[in-house]
This record gives sequence, structure tokens and C-alpha cells, in this order.
Amino acid sequence: MFNFTALPPLSLYIHIPWCVRKCPYCDFNSHEARQPLPEADYITALIADLEQDLPSVWGRSIDSIFIGGGTPSLFSPASIDRLLSEVRARLPCRPTAEITMEANPGTWEYGKFREFRALGVNRLSLGIQSFDGEMLKRLGRIHGPHEAFSAAETAHAVGFENFNLDLMYGLPGQSEAKALLDIDHAIALKPTHISLYQLTLEPNTAFYANPPTLPEDDTLWEMQEQCQARLAAHHYGQYEISAYAQPGRESRHNLNYWRFGDYLGIGAGAHAKISDAQYQCITRTWKVKNPRDYMAKAATAERLGGTQRLTRADAGMEFMMNALRLTDGFSTALFTEHTGLPISTVAAALTQAEQKKLITWDIHHIRPTDLGKRFLNDLIALFLPN
Repeated sequence: MFNFTALPPLSLYIHIPWCVRKCPYCDFNSHEARQPLPEADYITALIADLEQDLPSVWGRSIDSIFIGGGTPSLFSPASIDRLLSEVRARLPCRPTAEITMEANPGTWEYGKFREFRALGVNRLSLGIQSFDGEMLKRLGRIHGPHEAFSAAETAHAVGFENFNLDLMYGLPGQSEAKALLDIDHAIALKPTHISLYQLTLEPNTAFYANPPTLPEDDTLWEMQEQCQARLAAHHYGQYEISAYAQPGRESRHNLNYWRFGDYLGIGAGAHAKISDAQYQCITRTWKVKNPRDYMAKAATAERLGGTQRLTRADAGMEFMMNALRLTDGFSTALFTEHTGLPISTVAAALTQAEQKKLITWDIHHIRPTDLGKRFLNDLIALFLPN
């Protein structure tokens, strides 16, 4: 079915599902914390889960680790130390591996950030979303502008040379001027990476059930263009639809997702995608979502919420859904290396996309045009099964 001559890079995602309060726009598997958190039991479950997954990746090294949530920084440094130590004892991690942890400005502490850095976490991702107090209230965030600024300043102070700020635009009642002011504040804090997302109303969220009034499409496009121009002027290059980085500071973990690399996923609701050269297949798995159920089942096969073996059509479509988000596109060789398929598998859809002026395409490289970036959903739809 597939023909892998080499396997893609491998990453590890670790999900810690608790947060102080569920935000009304959030559709991630996150749960409001009930104190005290079951830190020791959950770390034990994560390691048991990882041990069950190890046979699928024997002999492979980890290029990046991402600890996401929820709010992973709610856990103590001692728990994160145990977690990373146990992971390193079971999986070879490259000396240069990127290790990212998400943190909420509303829960930051100077001592915690310093200890996380000492434990080997070398990249921080701060969920700022906005520096405007009124916008933060409308988003249901637990922090205010002061905490947002202080968290970023603390990241610098404790030695994080590489950190990301998450921002959102298109917020309820947000003007173009306010969106641009958020960008200016972020740039002034000198992060190495800025993620800029448009607020969307996702199913199974409070905002979806009771939608706020959002800016019109033309206003949203103007916000995006102005923010992109401001970021470019300060040397934050756009390398993915929502990601901007200083030279050489692109998120290696996220790039692996967008390039259809492999990743293990441990934790409640975590997803994984693993290629197998022996059996020439690609398998997706996901874990049970409820944290209590997950902890009870982590050492057994029942920890799996589901499994899917990808078809050739699935693999071609999923690669395109991810890689076409990259502003510089990708080489045709990368498609073959990471899917085990020839580029001819998606040639018909590529031809349609080129005719619609959504991509440029030759034997060596495929790149979305400006039109393709603006109408990315239409571009991706060309690769969906009929």
C-alpha cells in the first residue's frame, strides 16, 4: 500500500488536561481543575501509556516534545521533573530536542518558570490572546494585561531564549486599531515566535452555543493584513498560516505536524500518527478523553479511544491539509518521503488547484499562492475524497 524508504521525524506530545477555568471559545480536551490535582497519579498514568506505545517506535529518536493542555504549568516542577526523567529513560531524545511547555499568564510564577527552565524545558508558549483588559474579559481569560506583560518579562528573566506568544484577532468588539496594538505590545516583549489566530466559533463551545458578535469578513481581512505587515516589518517571518518567527526560531514541533511527520501522543484525549516501514502502513490512534477514565486504563489496551489505519487517499489528503498551510510550500520529495506515495497520487487535485491559481506547481516544489493562502479551505477541499 505504501513504500517507505525512510521514516519521518518523530515527536512526542504530552497532554495535561486541567486548567483553572474553561474558556468559552476553547474546544480542546480541557477540564476545570479540582484541587488538589492528581499530579502523581497522572504522571504514573502518562508513563504507563508511553510504555504501551513504545513497541511502535522501537529504535527511533525524539526530535521534539510538546507539553500542552489545559494548562501544564499548573503542575509542580517536581512533577514535570519526574515526567521528563521517565520519558528520557524510555525514549532516546536528541541533545538538541526542542522541549516546549504551554503556560497561562494567569498562573505564572517566577520560581516555577525558573525551575521549568532548569529541568530542560527550553521553549515556553504563553497563551496571552490579547493585552486589552476588555478583550480578555470577553474571552473569559483569568489574567489581565499586567499578568500578560509580566509573564513574558519573566520568561526573559529566567533564561528562556526561545518563547512564543499566542495572540487572537477578530475578537468580539475588537477594532483594527486594537488588533494592531496587541501586535505592537507583543513585538515590544521580544518573543522569538508569535502565533496569531483568528477567533473561530468551534462546535461544543460556549461561544458556539451563544455566539458573540464578531467583526465582519472585510474587517477581519484588513486586521490580518495590517498585523502581517507589522510583524514582517519587525522581522517576524510568516512560515505558516498562523505562525510568525524570527529567523531560525520556527517551532520544530509544529513544523513536524505540518510536514506530516510522526508523533506519539500520551495523555487524556491525545492523538498519535505513526508510520511503520515493516508493515508499510500509517496508523492514527487517540486516547480516551476523560482524565479519570484515562488514569484507570492507561496501562491497558482500553486506554485507546480509537484506531484508524490510513488509506492511500487518506494519507495524500492529510498531507495536503497540513503542508499547504506552509507559506513556502513543500518539495515533492517531502511528499514521497513522509507519505510513502508518489506525487502522482494527488496529481489530479494539484492540476485543479493550479488551474484555479491557488498553487504554483512544478516537478520539484508546490507552493500556495497568495490567493490560495486567503482561500485555504477552498484549496484543501480539492484534495478531499469525492
